[in-house]
Amino acid sequence: MRENEASIQGKVMRDVIAHVTGDFLIGKKIKNGELRKRIGNNEPPWKCPDCFEMTVIEREHYRMELLESREYPNTQKIILQLHGGGYVGAMRNAYRMFAGLYNEVSRGMSVLTPDYRVAPENPYPAALQDAYDAYCYLLEQGWFAEQIILAGDSAGGGLCMALCHYLKDLGQQLPCGIVAMSPWTDLTASGESYDTNYEKDPLFGKTRDSMIYNKDYVGDNDPMNAYISPLFGDFRQFPPMLIQVGSYEMLLSDSVEVASKARMQGVKVHLSIYDGMFHIFQMAAKMLPESKRAWVEIGRFINVLTND
Repeated sequence: MRENEASIQGKVMRDVIAHVTGDFLIGKKIKNGELRKRIGNNEPPWKCPDCFEMTVIEREHYRMELLESREYPNTQKIILQLHGGGYVGAMRNAYRMFAGLYNEVSRGMSVLTPDYRVAPENPYPAALQDAYDAYCYLLEQGWFAEQIILAGDSAGGGLCMALCHYLKDLGQQLPCGIVAMSPWTDLTASGESYDTNYEKDPLFGKTRDSMIYNKDYVGDNDPMNAYISPLFGDFRQFPPMLIQVGSYEMLLSDSVEVASKARMQGVKVHLSIYDGMFHIFQMAAKMLPESKRAWVEIGRFINVLTND
């Protein structure tokens, strides 16, 4: 499925991002992830809206945040959100906002977001280990695998799929569905869009010195390992997946190729390509027509999973 041409608001925001990332002083730090590494503890404290309750859960190597609805909790399923950040950026307020949006479009489902360990201090397999630990935590709390929905953006979207490869290899039951926003599924950067969208991508384009070429997470491991680059894994038995991506992204191929391979292996996949959109345009929440449509689509997908 391909969404219509970008809206005027979408084009304006895309141009603003391109202008900022084109700045000589700050643009390079945005593209290579240096700013994401620094944001972490430098953000102002997040004020949890009164309609939610936020609980911090300490684990051995990391912590998690559980966002729950105070007014209308929906206990049919729970969402495990694996945040993005190129495996070098830790938890930040944008993902707390995402948790609130997931709660809204799912009509009150709780959202658990692990602040998993990141590179370069903690390269592969730290993020996967923490994601698996968070999944096991939900099982320990009495949730069944068929009640768990994985959701992630960028590296987090890829990590959702890597976690499913890992669970399947361990012989464990997989979650009931995956929501992946512009998932980073090929850390070899071999897709054609890395070249065809090189000039278009406002966030990562026009340079090879960017997060999508960063090897801090991979380290000395094989980047074609399915636990690192899920594109190269076997998708048979995977749950239904909703994949959203912008047509201007260098990572476009990461979504298109995963969708194609998974479909060929019998997985139900809905791929939505939003024309003219940039990486994680959903972060604009309700400010852009495209991001509003994307969140409505996510809500519908979750509703289908709930009613199956």
